[in-house]
Amino acid sequence: MKITVCRDCCCGTVKKHPTVNHGKHLSRLRAVAAEVGATVTVVECLDTCETSNVIVVQAKGVKPVWLGFVLSDAAITDVEDWLKAGGPGVAPLSDTLELHRITPPGLRKAQ
Repeated sequence: MKITVCRDCCCGTVKKHPTVNHGKHLSRLRAVAAEVGATVTVVECLDTCETSNVIVVQAKGVKPVWLGFVLSDAAITDVEDWLKAGGPGVAPLSDTLELHRITPPGLRKAQ
């Protein structure tokens, strides 16, 4: 499983989200990734700034799950719980995480 975390452009910035502890969230994602055998990659921009902070979770054989507005400790906890339960293709998103699901930028233009 691969977890991609958007940072730099506006996701993960104090300028756009001054009350969010971005470093703590990234540390928590790295810790759960290590626990479940996933990798975390930080990228500069996923081209969906209007839904920052964005996390993409990919597992072999299933479509990536894009999550936006991941701005609270509670949202990170929901992501952690989902990943521990198996993540994409194994565990369904909780109702709360389903509210964070976003359409990838390339697919929005096609709709």
